[in-house]
Amino acid sequence: MKILVSNDDGWFADGLLALAAQMRTLGEVRVVAPDRNCSAASSALTLVHPIRVTRQGEDVYSVHGTPADCVLVALNGMMEWSPDLVVSGINNGPNLGDDVIYSGTVAAAFEGRQIGKPAIAFSLSGDGEFDYAGAAITAREVVEHLIAHPLPADTILNVNIPACPRAELKGWRATRLGRRKRSQQLIEQRDPRGQTVYWIGGVGEAEDAAEGTDFHAVYNNYVSLTPLDIDMSHHRNVPQVEGWLKERGE
Repeated sequence: MKILVSNDDGWFADGLLALAAQMRTLGEVRVVAPDRNCSAASSALTLVHPIRVTRQGEDVYSVHGTPADCVLVALNGMMEWSPDLVVSGINNGPNLGDDVIYSGTVAAAFEGRQIGKPAIAFSLSGDGEFDYAGAAITAREVVEHLIAHPLPADTILNVNIPACPRAELKGWRATRLGRRKRSQQLIEQRDPRGQTVYWIGGVGEAEDAAEGTDFHAVYNNYVSLTPLDIDMSHHRNVPQVEGWLKERGE
């Protein structure tokens, strides 16, 4: 088993180091991750300048680029090595509901899927001190189950692990994405030159955290496993758009 490990917090992040250590118990690992924190980079690709790669260890590479860049270059000729599985994380914080739109952690997994590789994104959901070592053991268990019971290659598994002691985990739950309320207001400040600058406000609280959602699972100390699909088509609304076109004589 060959496993590519990436993230959006940087190749030096505690969550990635813990995840890579557990993945090495399952097979041969290559770490290809950003050289800095790239949180909320989504699926951005670097197209306006070269992507520089630095070898940081025997099987560790840092990339001056986004999480999606990391997986793309790793799978498209950077090294003579082809993984069987792409894992991303463990993210420092949750990727629940709408978070997946912005998440660099999830984007790295999506990039693996687009090249036909099974992919999993792992995040640690909670506040305060994070037990990455315990979360990485849970991540290994999820990967072991995926290896034994494969999902279709076009499925991304978004996994959120509650930030509680492993002994307090109640189990796993198959979930759907919940939804957050509108994000908090911008924070307006003045820079030293008197120019107005803005900080993007924090994420909104959960709006849809009903039973069956990823929010509900992690709030109740269950590991949330949400299968994702790249197809963002709103299939139920296609007939309505077709009706518009008929009115136009299309």
